[in-house]
Amino acid sequence: MRIPTRRTQVRSLSATVAVAATLALAGVSPAAAQDTGGDTGVDGTPRTGFELSGGERWTTLDEETAFLDTVVATSDRAELDVLATTEQGRPIRLVRIGDPVPEAGRGGTQGRVSVLLLCLQHGNEPSGREACLTTVRDLALSDDPAVERLLSTASVLVMPTANPDGRAANTRGNGDGVDINRDHLALETGEARTIAAVLRDHQPDIVYDLHEYGPTPPYYDRDFLSLWPRNLNAHPDVRALAEELSEDYVRPRVETDGFSSGVYGLWTDPETGEPIRQVAGDGQERILRNAAGVKNAVGLLVETRTRALTEEELADPALNNRRRVDSQLSGIDGAFEFVLERGARAAATVGMARNLGIANRGPVYFGGADNEEPAPEEIERDRICGYRLTSEQLAEHGEVLQLHGLRVRQDSDGAVVPLAQQLRNLVPLLLDERADFSLTVGEPLSRC
Repeated sequence: MRIPTRRTQVRSLSATVAVAATLALAGVSPAAAQDTGGDTGVDGTPRTGFELSGGERWTTLDEETAFLDTVVATSDRAELDVLATTEQGRPIRLVRIGDPVPEAGRGGTQGRVSVLLLCLQHGNEPSGREACLTTVRDLALSDDPAVERLLSTASVLVMPTANPDGRAANTRGNGDGVDINRDHLALETGEARTIAAVLRDHQPDIVYDLHEYGPTPPYYDRDFLSLWPRNLNAHPDVRALAEELSEDYVRPRVETDGFSSGVYGLWTDPETGEPIRQVAGDGQERILRNAAGVKNAVGLLVETRTRALTEEELADPALNNRRRVDSQLSGIDGAFEFVLERGARAAATVGMARNLGIANRGPVYFGGADNEEPAPEEIERDRICGYRLTSEQLAEHGEVLQLHGLRVRQDSDGAVVPLAQQLRNLVPLLLDERADFSLTVGEPLSRC
């Protein structure tokens, strides 16, 4: 079943009627919806600042607050949590959507396949945030049969603005200038810690991470790019499903909706389409795309082109902005088609990978990627059962281990972090001296 195509420029009459009917069924009039503080269209439908301006400007943080409050007050499918507050005092929110609404905290997906849309890790990449905001509304208020089917079988979690301080300043990094998407192991930033807690507590099966990129014409200028986890510590079946999500669902949907697409980090010949250079997209484990895979989730990075390239886009910045957001919406809809058709398979594969971690079987990789053969010395094959930490190491790093959701056995000498647990392949990446981004160096143990 195909998710209906969405666009920021126009709203169909059927969608307008559907949302108005939903408002009426919920006992909320358009005027009442507007009274909650959110801006609405003429039909009473909550609208973002981006939509109300026709794409001439991005939704402000205050408008986001009013918009989300209005949507959640209007819908019985959505609830809103404030997960944390940034150093500059701005909230980081999570919207939980489903029928029924998934519960907050560990196990809140209630046995259904779960999807996390993570938006705006980089504060100067706003198109994914706009797509996530309107997706919250469309899922919460639509009565389209495909949407109803999706929400009866899946839990959808949305973090619309993972980096609000960066959005306020229009900077890539957070308020301290730190790139959040290079902090998913050490968890030094409050934003990355908040994301880690969501991954730990909700254990999403699919993590869909929305970004933007600057093009290099004519080799690297597609409207939309995507890439799966390349880190070899993500189970091969999980990586294969992530590649399927990208290549069989997200990119085809984007292209069907009229946008060009490609693989993130891969320059191609403009005439033949053949790969000519790899410029990004390695297996670095501290990037969310890879960290999600190592944590047994079907992770996918998506990037839409920021810079205007056509005469029409150059003449009309709002047109370029709408193209950026619309391509993000198409990618999300392709992901939802994957959930409808392959969600049960994804959840079963993720569960299998977690169980294999508990069994402590298989190699651990300290290098290489799915497109780069690891050196023999970069492979550990079942000789380690865990790592011992001193009391001082535990005091310094125990909270980060807890945020990742790792099991730690404390004793009088410190603690042992066993490999026999769901996130087994994460443990050496944090505690082994061979890891590129280790948190600390523990003592490897052959007996636990």
